[in-house]
Amino acid sequence: MESELKDLNSKPSQSKPVAPEPIHDEASNNDNRPLLKPDSTTPISSENLQELEKKFAAYVRNDVYGTMGRGELPIKEKVVLSLALIILVPIRVVAALTILILYYLICRICTLFSAPNREEEQEDYAHMGGWRRAVIVQCGRALSRAILFVLGFYWINESYRNRNTDEKSNNEEDKNQTEGPERPGVIISNHISYLDILYHMSSSFPSFVAKRSVAKLPLVGLISKCLGCVYVQRESKSSDFKGVSGVVTERIREAHQNKSAPIMMLFPEGTTTNGDFLLPFKTGAFLAKTPVLPVILRYPYQRFSPAWDSISGVRHVIFLLCQFVNHIEVTRLPVYYPSQQEKDDPKLYANNVRRLMASEGNLILSDIGLAEKRIYHAALNGNNSLPSVLHQKDD
Repeated sequence: MESELKDLNSKPSQSKPVAPEPIHDEASNNDNRPLLKPDSTTPISSENLQELEKKFAAYVRNDVYGTMGRGELPIKEKVVLSLALIILVPIRVVAALTILILYYLICRICTLFSAPNREEEQEDYAHMGGWRRAVIVQCGRALSRAILFVLGFYWINESYRNRNTDEKSNNEEDKNQTEGPERPGVIISNHISYLDILYHMSSSFPSFVAKRSVAKLPLVGLISKCLGCVYVQRESKSSDFKGVSGVVTERIREAHQNKSAPIMMLFPEGTTTNGDFLLPFKTGAFLAKTPVLPVILRYPYQRFSPAWDSISGVRHVIFLLCQFVNHIEVTRLPVYYPSQQEKDDPKLYANNVRRLMASEGNLILSDIGLAEKRIYHAALNGNNSLPSVLHQKDD
């Protein structure tokens, strides 16, 4: 069992729930280096590890699996993992793949003899109307929820905040915030895991920002076009970002003005955290000057944390599949309408929404970002410049 766990990082993933890979909010970061590098033979002292965890607290794993999911496990946990690998994982993999293929076939049938909407090299079927679009959306929401169920998210605890009080409400008016006359142009969410995408697909079936290569992937490519994803060439060193930013802004405005248009979904933090912190927001979601719908996600856990913070994708998926029950809590805040001052200053708009979400979700504000996440991951893998990493922010 121990050898199996050690090899998880090197095995190709065949079980990860497939969804369009988001580029979060803005496409300005062209560095596509992997965040987690190969295992290093240089161990980290407990003193240095404590220093790292203080500086990069937003990315620290606190579950029983330890740092990067490589901690020493008790015998009982190893037995549970062994049984789950043999019994639970194969069932979940087959079920998730079956649902994925089924939805692909539905999308293929609904898009037959239909040309995709093409806008500045952006192809999508999200602007297709009639019964075809209705089938794609309703089946997409239902099957996304089915995949979450297969992954152990049997219940989703959703709460809706009233506009004028701090009390929670479950009435239909709150539930249909994205459908009414005060429809926002974009959904804003904190980012904890790739599972966030599946939840939002099951809830509102929005459009995401994704790498252009996603459009060419088997199965997922067509699904991403049906979602209406905005594609960006992340590896490009050109001014591609400007074009994508303009497309996203136009999509947000379109969604705000037209109820039949696909709503955008953006993660303004730009990367995932451990779920206890809220990173600085990028301004891409706020340039359109339209109302936004803030959504706060949490993944309560006892053994394994579903947060994708500082752990390899393959290891994360395996441990997730081995956990029989997973939990997600969702808090939907009222639609946030910007003041004229916020419309004139996207940074102010972004900061005010961020502070509101932190307050309502009991999240800790952090000033670090993706660059610090790369530093933390490199240090965990025994980077030779560890001393400078530990002291570079002390000045």
